[in-house]
Amino acid sequence: MMVEFDDDKQKKKVRELYKKEEEELAQELSQKYEIGYLDLSAISINTDGLGIIPEEKAKEAKMAIFAMVGKKLQVAVTAPSNEKTIEIVKELQARGYECTQFLVSRASIEKAWSRYKDISFAYETKAGALDISNEEIAAILKNVKTIGDVKKLIEDVLVQKKGYRISKILEIIVAGALATSASDIHLEPEEGYVRLRYRLDGVLLDILTFDRDTYNLLLSRVKLLSGLKLNIKANAQDGRFSVHIDTQNIEIRTSILPGAYSESIVLRILNPKTINVPMEELGISPKLLKLLEHEISKPNGMILTTGPTGSGKTTTLYSFLKKIHSPEIKIITIEDPIEYHLPGIVQTQTDAEKGYTFLTGLRSALRQDPDVIMVGEIRDSETAEIAINSALTGHLVFSTLHTNDAAGSFPRLIDLGINPKILTSAINIALAQRLVRTLCPVCKKEVPLEGETETLIKYILSTITLPEYKKIEVKTMWVAVGCDKCNNTGYKGRIGIYEAILTDQAIEKVVEENPSEREIRAAAAPQGLLTLEQDGVIKVLQGVTSLDELQRVIEIKMAS
Repeated sequence: MMVEFDDDKQKKKVRELYKKEEEELAQELSQKYEIGYLDLSAISINTDGLGIIPEEKAKEAKMAIFAMVGKKLQVAVTAPSNEKTIEIVKELQARGYECTQFLVSRASIEKAWSRYKDISFAYETKAGALDISNEEIAAILKNVKTIGDVKKLIEDVLVQKKGYRISKILEIIVAGALATSASDIHLEPEEGYVRLRYRLDGVLLDILTFDRDTYNLLLSRVKLLSGLKLNIKANAQDGRFSVHIDTQNIEIRTSILPGAYSESIVLRILNPKTINVPMEELGISPKLLKLLEHEISKPNGMILTTGPTGSGKTTTLYSFLKKIHSPEIKIITIEDPIEYHLPGIVQTQTDAEKGYTFLTGLRSALRQDPDVIMVGEIRDSETAEIAINSALTGHLVFSTLHTNDAAGSFPRLIDLGINPKILTSAINIALAQRLVRTLCPVCKKEVPLEGETETLIKYILSTITLPEYKKIEVKTMWVAVGCDKCNNTGYKGRIGIYEAILTDQAIEKVVEENPSEREIRAAAAPQGLLTLEQDGVIKVLQGVTSLDELQRVIEIKMAS
């Protein structure tokens, strides 16, 4: 009888024996170094952690991160005493990570390294999360200072082979927006190209244009990341994802809208840094600031902020919450979305798909025995009624309305069905605000006031009754120029202009008669608080903003 020799079978057996010996050796070494042993062949490698150490450094140190929960890392090593291994572990600990080491075989470490091909410079940690805390993107955030820097980086990637460039382009677009403090990213397809724009300080600026083929891939990437459906192209879709930079979490809201040539993308960046502004730095005039500090210290009543979308209402409300927050009071917020996490405050986020609206949130919040409630927006009569009743029954309520000015908040609430007699008892003060760009301190230029401009500014000043503003010199004002420091816009940053109406006897009387906005403004005039026009003109004369910028945001004219 002839015996056949199976070469493949023998090779497989040798490999199995070699692997067994290798794993046994790793087990013995683990006992020597007094750390745990693991065989990674049956363990899923978590790319969240893997990307924390760049591939080149990981291979040099013969190590890899294979699991991560929060700041706790599980690290595979083949030589715990290796100088590079020790150095990287110390670096991770200095960054706040807690490392648990496991000794593994060469086969296990190579399995972990093989997963590097699945991640790019930024890596998707899960559906709806993009982690850009690694060194490559940190370098972008560090080196990008201007719009020109962003444009050059994207153009450099566009000329590369397609492979992994789509992820890298998205990383640069997002990192560039963060580095330049943009609030929104706009990707707008035209017939033969796609336009990329950033909204900087409330104004859209062109970055560059690129080809449609690249955009189609980028659109799919954004949809996947935002948890949206790839096959839906005829309907609008909304989603979100988050970006993690070091310990900071930045939420990005995605809006996809079908258009003539393709779907357009708007990414709204909700950066906690831009919304964390102390009350004293909002741009509120001294008299109004003192009045607001008194009103928000009251145990009950309603404080309303009004203005169009993007006028800074939420930032103002957050600054009020931070000012009054203390361990003795309970504060609950109902928001859409939660833009800034405040420690010690209960914050909830509406979810229309699940039926959790401002109305249901407010009803639930009242059962939690709060002292202060913030309702992100009053949109309907039921929410308005419950908010007003809450203000009348021992709660301090902060909320927003979409009206053009402070006077408009009273007719708006009456239109929503609120009884005028209880309205003025509930509202402590109504604010209106806008955001104007502040002049770049490096390049702004002082020019003389003359002609119609001088006449207009002198007229606005003549309507101010507060004596402290009568001494302002009306000889010069400042204008925008443009330099490298401000991306040649002439402006850097934004500040608020404000007006307010305090509920006093005169307002109570006129509100009961179902008044127009003009009648409410007339009744509020003796309060001596600045209007939006007056506050804006004072900031123009102080060199904070320009007249052109003020006129872009509000209408300024002489009484007819």
